[in-house]
Amino acid sequence: MTGATLAEACRDVLLAAEPLDKVKAARAAARAWRRGELAHRFDVIMPAAPARPARPELLAPSAMPKRGRGGSERGRIAMLHALAHIEFAAIDLAFDMAGRFGGGFPRAFADDWISVGADEAMHFALLDRRLKALGSFYGAMPAHAGLWEAAEATAHDPLARLAVVPMVLEARGLDVTPPTIARFEAAGDAPSATILGRIYRDEIRHVSVGTKWFGWACESRRIGPVSEWQRLVALHFRGSLKPPFNASARDEAGLSRDYYAGLAAEGYV
Repeated sequence: MTGATLAEACRDVLLAAEPLDKVKAARAAARAWRRGELAHRFDVIMPAAPARPARPELLAPSAMPKRGRGGSERGRIAMLHALAHIEFAAIDLAFDMAGRFGGGFPRAFADDWISVGADEAMHFALLDRRLKALGSFYGAMPAHAGLWEAAEATAHDPLARLAVVPMVLEARGLDVTPPTIARFEAAGDAPSATILGRIYRDEIRHVSVGTKWFGWACESRRIGPVSEWQRLVALHFRGSLKPPFNASARDEAGLSRDYYAGLAAEGYV
């Protein structure tokens, strides 16, 4: 890696298009940061959008083919491919969080988000390896084109980014992953279920990182975190907060029902 500052290293990750190159850049940035080889300096601007490989073909959400529920091998491969795409985008989201907003937070903010980015790179690598073991690969199917939209909509405001990405999008993963694991187990696909279990445990920590820094930023600005989160979600999130919620995992991540129950009860869209 070439970046001598944290911002340069984060930008290197975002500008790496091919999956292998992005994973390598993420691992190199995390390693260099842990070793103290990167200055805590934000001297370059993050790109408006990350580089992307030629495949997978990116489609609008309405144009995505139905995946099924994971009972057949084809359905399980489609599910794993969709999850790999989410983790691939999550690498960029974590490093963009550190590189774009790190200058306005304590150094520990960068520690947390670089660690999250390294986790996401590992998650993607595990899913890509599993796809190959099943005779497929990342890029073999179309993928959702809208995953970066939340980042674009919140590029101007760290509180909005924290409110929407870890505290809505990643928190949704806490709700849907346990039943997905159960479907893989019921189909006899223990290797995939084990990978998803590992990702699930890590994502609880990722949501907790977002919730912690959102609370810190609200305290610094002397505003109430729950009301501010609800305001920002209503302003910037395109979608709905739909039960059932995995309340125990959300609580473990510090995301109490005070945050989301009110919006969900209102049928918020």
